[in-house]
Amino acid sequence: MPVISITALGQDSHRFVPETEAATGKPLLLGGIEICGAPGLAGNSDADVVLHALCNAISGLSAQPILGKRADELCRSGIADSKVYVREALDTLSDIRLLHLSFSIEAGRPYLSDSIADMREAIAALVDLPPASVAITATSGENLTPFGRGEGIQCFCLASAEKTLTD
Repeated sequence: MPVISITALGQDSHRFVPETEAATGKPLLLGGIEICGAPGLAGNSDADVVLHALCNAISGLSAQPILGKRADELCRSGIADSKVYVREALDTLSDIRLLHLSFSIEAGRPYLSDSIADMREAIAALVDLPPASVAITATSGENLTPFGRGEGIQCFCLASAEKTLTD
């Protein structure tokens, strides 16, 4: 059966938990790991923008929505872990094999360079890719956007894959 290359783009963004709520202790999770140096992100889930961008990219590959209706159902049932959302998204890839993921994170805070290797390892293990097939870059955005000014975090994910064409 013929195989074609496909690519999809996912994006997500969340603002930080407001200062008045920061004392709740919601951790900042990015790429499936806890990051120190900033409050958690606001959202009804764990608000992991990296994994949400990945879910959206996978949805772009499979044309099956995960965030939104399915993630809302999971949240209502008490599941706020974005790794579960990624696993749900991966289940939609029956005839698609992930090859490479590239993430671009925009955040004025916290400093992320020291966490990139751990994020790569966590994401690679989650999607069953070698860490060399998961690329992550981070930028401060030079204060040009709300994310660069430290009001929240934005992430883009480009997913490359092979799709087996069936009759």
